[in-house]
Amino acid sequence: MASAMTLRFSVQSSELLGKSLVKASTPKPKGTAKCSSRSQNCPRLVANAMVSAAEPATKSEGGGLRGNLKKVVLAYSGGLDTSVIVPWLRENYGCEVVCFCADVGQGVGETEGLEAKAKASGASQLFIGDLKEEFVRDYVFPCIRAGAVYERKYLLGTSMARPVIAKAMVDVAKQVGADAVSHGCTGKGNDQVRFELTFFSLDPKLQVVAPWREWDIRGREDAIEYAKKHNVPVPVTKKSIYSRDRNLWHISHEGDILEDPANEPAKDMYVLTVDPEDAPDTPEYVEIGIEKGIPVSINGQTLSPANLLAAANEIGARHGIGRIDMVENRLVGMKSRGVYETPGGTILADACRELEALVLDRETMQTKDQLALKYAELVYAGRWFDPLRDALDAFMVSVSDKVTGSVKLKCYKGSVNVASRVSPFSLYREDISSFEEGSGVYNQADAAGFIRLYGLPTRVRAMQEQGL
Repeated sequence: MASAMTLRFSVQSSELLGKSLVKASTPKPKGTAKCSSRSQNCPRLVANAMVSAAEPATKSEGGGLRGNLKKVVLAYSGGLDTSVIVPWLRENYGCEVVCFCADVGQGVGETEGLEAKAKASGASQLFIGDLKEEFVRDYVFPCIRAGAVYERKYLLGTSMARPVIAKAMVDVAKQVGADAVSHGCTGKGNDQVRFELTFFSLDPKLQVVAPWREWDIRGREDAIEYAKKHNVPVPVTKKSIYSRDRNLWHISHEGDILEDPANEPAKDMYVLTVDPEDAPDTPEYVEIGIEKGIPVSINGQTLSPANLLAAANEIGARHGIGRIDMVENRLVGMKSRGVYETPGGTILADACRELEALVLDRETMQTKDQLALKYAELVYAGRWFDPLRDALDAFMVSVSDKVTGSVKLKCYKGSVNVASRVSPFSLYREDISSFEEGSGVYNQADAAGFIRLYGLPTRVRAMQEQGL
């Protein structure tokens, strides 16, 4: 009997670059590369091993039904689909399957019992990666700093999570000597692109297996039948009528009545936030401290990125903040309708935006807003590791150099309104802006000449049209 090993690791880094390397207490295979990162500054990950027995992953002579792979790292959740993918990979590619589950804050208890499930499905190892701090620090916060919002509403919750998960899979693949990676994304969504572009960017030698684009399984009943045929215990869970994705930043809802844009979401669909109608009748004020465009404290308390976001989530959730309902254009061409809950993220993003209005000049802010659209588009499309996003991020870092201060927000029944903004780099001058201007810097009489010059093109066009 082979052994299954569950390795729990946490990420430690002081950079906002999302670069890390999986390190474990098990021996490293020969030829293992150092890191998936393009930087050699890779922080170490701490791992503790728990060993138990599992059915060996056999390899048929000449490979499987569809090809021959040595070892595959699978993005694993323990649900029906990924539980079925394990034996399917072994049968069709004659390979050993190593499961990887990322903890990006999807909820308490989501990773419990995964070792037994993976073992029962035929996996040889299970890695559980605690990526919450890395996710918020290196992916969420740069997007906040950039002001990245897709199609006017979407705060990119799922889009930001996929590259950190895929990068960790590449690190695990290098550690265990895998020659392929696999995911359970369907052929209709954006996530397949996000995973695979990250794989391509960080290790183009890895082969990618996407079962939903290959197999004959077409639905839940087919998957259950396949599981029974291969003696895989079917996860006993109530099938949700919605398709959901949750992490520390947000939760998304798709499917069922939401597939008709004419339908209002059901009140009991929401998971994170209180209905604004049922929220407290008393407003709550929250103060966000910001340094160089990055949130660092909440109500005067400095916290780690993940803990800060969690604290903001608690406040936003109880006041029904961060609900959006939108029809978006998927990368693969179709429109889809989704409902998102982003309570803490809405608070943090609003705070940073309000502080920018205080400290950035007009041209800088307008240029930043224009580039933020492209930044959001790249993140949505899975191009996190593209040189263009890196270049845009460098611009965002530069223009955010003086976005430092604090913003107080008023949270009340689904709304977030700014109450105060303070910064040592504020460009707002009361002595200039006041109707009772007395600084001597601004002379109202100067406005006449400015208007004549600024309006000259308008005046010339009117003269031409009127034959003057």
